[in-house]
Amino acid sequence: MIKTMFQHAKKHPGLIPQFFFMTLGITGASLYLIRLARGPHVTLWDKNNNPEPWSKLDPTYQYKVEVTGGAEARKRSKHGEAGK
Repeated sequence: MIKTMFQHAKKHPGLIPQFFFMTLGITGASLYLIRLARGPHVTLWDKNNNPEPWSKLDPTYQYKVEVTGGAEARKRSKHGEAGK
């Protein structure tokens, strides 16, 4: 496959940026998936030994909070435009 890429790049030099960015994207996606698979897991959901894992976190731990909705969503819901 690599040999074919080089042959096409020699015949059509305009494909070189496309091959470069495709290789970069595939490499980045692969590294991201490896990072997700190996990443640091803060809590383990072991219901027998640790039923409430959030209570054992350090008080200085910065929680990730996702706020959905807001003033704009409330305005839309008042006017019957929610979900549009």
